[in-house]
Amino acid sequence: MSQILPKRTEDFAAWYNELVKRAGLAENSPVRGCMIIKPYGFAIWEKMQAILDQAFKATGHANAYFPMLIPKSYLSREADHIEGFAKECAVVTHYRLKKASDGQGVVVDPEARLEEELIIRPTSETIIWHTYKNWIQSYRDLPLLINQWSNIVRWEMRPRLFLRTAEVLWQEGHTAHATRVEAEQEVLQMLNIYDEFARSYMAVPLLKGIKTEHERFAGAEATYTIEALMQDGKALQAGTSHFLGQKFAQAFDVTFANQAGQLDHVWGTSWGVTTRLIGALIMTHSDDEGLVLPPRLAPIQVVIIPIYKSETEQKLVVQQAIILQEALKAQGVAVKLDDRDMYKPGWKFAEYELKGVPLRMAIGPKDLVNHTVELARRDTKEKITISVDNMVAVIQALLTDIQNYLYQRAVAFRESHTTSVGTYEAFKTVIAQKGGFVLAHWDGTTETEKKIQVETKATIRCIPLDASPEQGTCIYSGKPSQQRVVFAQAY
Repeated sequence: MSQILPKRTEDFAAWYNELVKRAGLAENSPVRGCMIIKPYGFAIWEKMQAILDQAFKATGHANAYFPMLIPKSYLSREADHIEGFAKECAVVTHYRLKKASDGQGVVVDPEARLEEELIIRPTSETIIWHTYKNWIQSYRDLPLLINQWSNIVRWEMRPRLFLRTAEVLWQEGHTAHATRVEAEQEVLQMLNIYDEFARSYMAVPLLKGIKTEHERFAGAEATYTIEALMQDGKALQAGTSHFLGQKFAQAFDVTFANQAGQLDHVWGTSWGVTTRLIGALIMTHSDDEGLVLPPRLAPIQVVIIPIYKSETEQKLVVQQAIILQEALKAQGVAVKLDDRDMYKPGWKFAEYELKGVPLRMAIGPKDLVNHTVELARRDTKEKITISVDNMVAVIQALLTDIQNYLYQRAVAFRESHTTSVGTYEAFKTVIAQKGGFVLAHWDGTTETEKKIQVETKATIRCIPLDASPEQGTCIYSGKPSQQRVVFAQAY
């Protein structure tokens, strides 16, 4: 398998796009902006889904499913919401095709126009809050904690596999609460679940913060975000959690009788992450040879590759490889034995390096004699020879070490690419030459935020939740500022 990936330092976008395809994660579909997720890529999503789903259910949430087609009139009920999504909506106007008059192909039947046009969901707040009106009558029905795994459509003009696609796989949580405090606690709880997942499973360090008014979710009172930093110095919004206040409850008249017997509108939240997480995984850890996957999300954690020259050697080596495979499986290790004889070991080495398998095990005739195997780490390329007697324990320890190493390496990269600046000239220099997170004072106005974005393509990624108050002056306007915010160019 020849090395044909572009270098990250020369063309990061080309490297990323080619890697996604060459590693067998996804490919473009016949519909521009959509993607076909291949089995290896979907296996990563399935792992993410299973881990997050368990975390959601552990905090009292239950899964449901709501229709993907939403009456257009529903979107108009919350003014900010429709304004935010109007340009991205795909609209269904007809329900039937018929043969063309010339007999060639089919056309839309003009007599089959829908009485009310339907929107393919860009997000589900409207259909869900319309439904909640029938589910909620009193405080006894609260809190209502619902999540759904689904797809959405947001018409994307600048598509990139996993990062920006017209159709997206995701989860979206939608909850209703009796009090503002409960809803705000829910928003932060889910943000923390995302943060823990990214750190512990993706090995990706995140910044947690609140979005500015200009960047917040359409229809929300507050949007909380988790921001990751990619190897090209650009930020990636990895997930969001929104405090909706009572906006959607008021728009859809979702009321409840509280404990005092008074009628009130419920308080809402919504939160979600998408297959964009796979893009974050790729761009945080991978190198010019291919994917580098953290063991806790790798579909294959260990691949065993037999090495032999004769049929007799093949039989003996594969027999031992099967024994080792079963020993690892018994301890919960995701292991694959590649005993295909149409490919040489070197070809297989390159294939699994491209696919980012954390550990490669090679076993040959000499290893049978010595009771050993050779292990190669994907992250550091280090090779070690170990005894089969303590193989399982060594491999489990190595997988843990690889997981921790990837996280610490990503933390070190983020720290080395986080810069505090005091002037607009310094800000522009860092953004243009180094990238990364730039901490700077901002006067709190949307006007200044927009001007900085136009001039530098940098946006305020978040106002950090753990930031300490710091008196200063805005780098752009010179007006007073109470704390630094995080700027970056972003995907």
